[in-house]
Formats: sequence, C-alpha cells, structure tokens
Amino acid sequence: MMPLHWFLLWMLLPLSSRAQKLPTRDEELFQMQMRDKAFFHDSSVIPDGAEISSYLFRDTPKRYFFVVEEDNTPFSVTVTPCDAPLEWKLTLQELPEESSGDGSGDPEPLEQQKQQIISEEGTELFSYKGNDVEYFISSSSPSGLYQLELLSTEKDTHFKIYATTTPESDQPYPELPYDPRVDVISLGRTTVTLAWKPSPMASLLKQPIQYCLVINKEHNFKSLCAVEAKLSADDAFMLAPKPGLDFSPFDFAHFGFPSDNLGKERSFLAKPPPKFGRHVYSRPRVDIQKICIGNKNIFTVSELKPDTQYYFDVFVVNINSNMSTAYVGTFARTKEEAKQKTVELKDGKVTDVFVKRKGVKFLHFAPVSSHQKVTFFIHSCLDTVQIQVRRDGKLLLSQNVEGIRQFQLRGKPKAKYLIRLKGNKKGASMLKILTTTRPSKQSFPSLPEDTRIKTFDKLRTCSSVTVAWLGTQERNKFCIYKKEVDSNYNEDQKKRELNQCLGPDTRKKSEKVLCKYFHSQNLQKAVTTETIRGLQPGKSYLLDVYVIGHGGHSVKYQSKVVKTRKFC
Repeated sequence: MMPLHWFLLWMLLPLSSRAQKLPTRDEELFQMQMRDKAFFHDSSVIPDGAEISSYLFRDTPKRYFFVVEEDNTPFSVTVTPCDAPLEWKLTLQELPEESSGDGSGDPEPLEQQKQQIISEEGTELFSYKGNDVEYFISSSSPSGLYQLELLSTEKDTHFKIYATTTPESDQPYPELPYDPRVDVISLGRTTVTLAWKPSPMASLLKQPIQYCLVINKEHNFKSLCAVEAKLSADDAFMLAPKPGLDFSPFDFAHFGFPSDNLGKERSFLAKPPPKFGRHVYSRPRVDIQKICIGNKNIFTVSELKPDTQYYFDVFVVNINSNMSTAYVGTFARTKEEAKQKTVELKDGKVTDVFVKRKGVKFLHFAPVSSHQKVTFFIHSCLDTVQIQVRRDGKLLLSQNVEGIRQFQLRGKPKAKYLIRLKGNKKGASMLKILTTTRPSKQSFPSLPEDTRIKTFDKLRTCSSVTVAWLGTQERNKFCIYKKEVDSNYNEDQKKRELNQCLGPDTRKKSEKVLCKYFHSQNLQKAVTTETIRGLQPGKSYLLDVYVIGHGGHSVKYQSKVVKTRKFC
C-alpha cells in the first residue's frame, strides 16, 4: 500500500506549480520546512502547526488540503478573515481502501484512485459565513484528506489559516482571561483611559507577549489582520502572489494594481514587472491608529477630539510567533468642550479681558441701533494675542495683536459680532478692548513705533539722570514715575513690570516725578527729554513713562532701570 502522505502528495501535484513534499509533524523536518518560507507560498497544502497567509480573488473559490494520517487524532483549523467576510467549509474525503474491483486483492491503479477521490464530494464537517475569527476543533478525528474551501463574494481579500493535530500542546494564539472585555475607567474631553485583565499567557505561562491598542471612529475590529488591512489605503498591503497554475500573470491587474489597463492586450507586460514577494504599502489612513504598549494592561489615549465617538480594540500578541487574539472591544464618546462664557461688550465701554495660556475667550457685541461702521480698539497688555471677528457667522478679521491696534469694519443693520481671542504658548494674556459704532476721539492714546526710554550716560550724575522718549502727532499727556530698586533687580521682577495696562493709578504718589503734554506734526522732532533730580548716589531706579489718552486710558512705555553715579 502506498504511504498516505506520499499518496496525498501525488494527488495534489496538479494544484501546485512545482513538486513539494507534504509537510509532516516530524519536528526536525517541520522546522526545516518552516525556515523555507517559499515552501508553502502559493501551495494548496496546509502545514501542520504553522499559520499561513494567503489571498482570494472575488468570487473565485480556493481549496486547501490537510492530511490526518491516523484515526482518533485531535484536529483543529482556524480561519482569520482580514478585510472582507468569508464563506468557508471543511469536508472530509475518505481515502480509498486497498482493494481491486474484481475482488482479487490487487490494488486499484493510482489513476483510478485519484479519479475516485476527486469525484466524491466528501462529508461536510463545518461551515461558516462572516468576518469573525472562527475555528473547527475535534478531539478525535478519523484519518483522511480534509478539504478547506474558501470564497469571498465582496472583494479580493487576504486571510490566514492555522491547522494542527496537536491543538492542546501548541497553544498558538494567546489565551484571553475569563473576562475578555476592555473597560473604560476614565473619560475626559480629549482623553480616554482603558483597562483590561491580563492574558494568562503572561501571568501564568510566563510567555513573552505585548498588547496592541487600536483606535478609530468607525467600528470595532475582530482581528489584528483586519486592522493591518485597514491601515493600507487599498489591498496593496498583501503579499503579491506568484503566478501559478490557478491563475495567470494577467490576473495581477486584479490584485493591488491599477485596473485602468484591464482588457488591454498584454497590459501587464507593458510595464516593468513588480518585485514579487515584497510587501507593498500605501500611506496609512489618518482615521485609525495602532499603538503597541508592551505588557501594560492600562493605558490612557490622549489628543482625542471632544464630543467624538471612538472605538477601542486591544490585541494580545505572542512575540515569538507574532500570532494574536482580540479582546472584546469597546467604544466611548469623549466629553463635550466646556461651554465658554461669552462676555457681552457694551458700545463705547472698555472691558478688561484675561485669557489663559493657550486659552480661548469669546466676546459678543450686538449694537442696539443701525450703524455704518464698527470700530474695535484692542490693547494687548502682555504678549501677542490672536483675534478673530465674525459678523453673523462670517469671518471678517483674523490677525495677531501686539500693543495697541485699531480695526474698523463695515457695519450691517441688526448685525451681531463674535470676537474670539486666543492666548499664546508663552503665558497668560491680558487685554483691554473697546468696541463702538460712534468713534470720535480715540479712547486709547496713539503710540510711536519705538516705546523705549533712552538714558544719557554722559548726563548721569550722583543725584540725577536725563531721559528721553518719542511722542506722536497727537497731543497726549505723559507722566513719568520713578521707584528705587535693588541693585540685583532680576528678570522675574522685570516681567511683572511688562504689563502695559497697569496705569498710574497703581503707583504711589511719592513715585510720581511730573506730567506734561507734548506732540509734534513732524515725527522726526516728536521727542522730549526730562531730567529727574533728587536721587541718591549709587542707587538703582526703575523709570516708567505713561501716555494717557482722551478717554483717560493709559499705556505704559517699556520700563528702564538706571543707576546714578556713586562718586562725583
């Protein structure tokens, strides 16, 4: 009698592009076969105890075979769909007995045996339709030829198969805990914290594993294979198949390559052939994210969008075999953004506004009467602030503001204005804002481009210093103040003095030096000097100049620290 595995090899020769040895569970031979990855490429033979990856063309069934050599042998097969549902069924083909047709005891010819097996449909053991990871397992299976037939009716797709006659000892897929659910333990506007029970494979069997987390906005995934398919923009993530007897080289146009040339004679040969056997990846989609986090079983996902539903899946991966098992995924909706309190602006009134670092503040202005124009006066006291102005939802203005700025926009009957202020990354921002439909004289004073205070070293004495600053063409009131400071006056103290919105009313009367009016129509001559007397020798003084507008609002020039001479 011909040995069973050699008989099966002979049966499968027409299904393979070259002669192959049938994989066995002889461990030495098995390891040698598995090192040769090309051994099972484009083969109809399923190896015993190893996962294979393959592909299906749409509406084209594919058959795989597995031999069980002895009766009462445990047997299991697992099929993992990737990016499309599969229809598959497992049948048992009994092998012919060693007998002849005339009862003489002589073996039947091999060709006759082959024809007998092919013509028989076999006994159906199991069937399934869907995209779940599904398996068939039997603790005692009869010997014979097992046929696995797969079909994809939706599209060309990728899938994985694992078959073994030692299911209890193999444990190819990581085991899940008794409660395989992923739990949401904390929920915020931009963060979700997840937790799950550890796999017994790590805690009891001490096998090397890692957890991979997948986040997306569409649905949960049932396998890591499905995730990898989704991460590619098309089916090009799959291994390109090699030409074989079951399809022609022309069929490559159906698999991961553009279909524009389908139907053109020899279009596949018109271009340089692709390098077969390599992975071809497209740019990953931005709506799905995969993160492998080691053996931690709690993780916080950050940088999510508020008020958005996300789906979360966890996969435990055997690091040695790279085979994985999916936990029961979950989903959650992040919390809504905290509703911003909108500040109502009154026509012609100055409003003080505080904006947190990188924060946002909304202001609302609704004129009570018809208007042709609306004017915005903005005074940014510290760093630059971004301002946006919308009229009835339409964006009219978007600019960064530093110091004092004035914007005039065309009005509209019964219009409503929404002002959005956004702080910068450096720190908190303070502003003064005035909105009016009846601008007369400027409420805020005009400023020169250069707001520094200049000192003259040659005019510095033991009891006085002479300073100068620039003015504008508009006649304004200027007040100068002095304050004695330590000689080690530091940067932190200087930062507190940068607030241009702090007016003279915050200063002590004893610090006031004088107030004066001046302006010049010739900007080249719009400069004034002043000598500050009555100072102590060798002392440091902080000097501030305030310009006060017609509405009483003041702006401070850049502070200056000056030191009198110690010896004269």
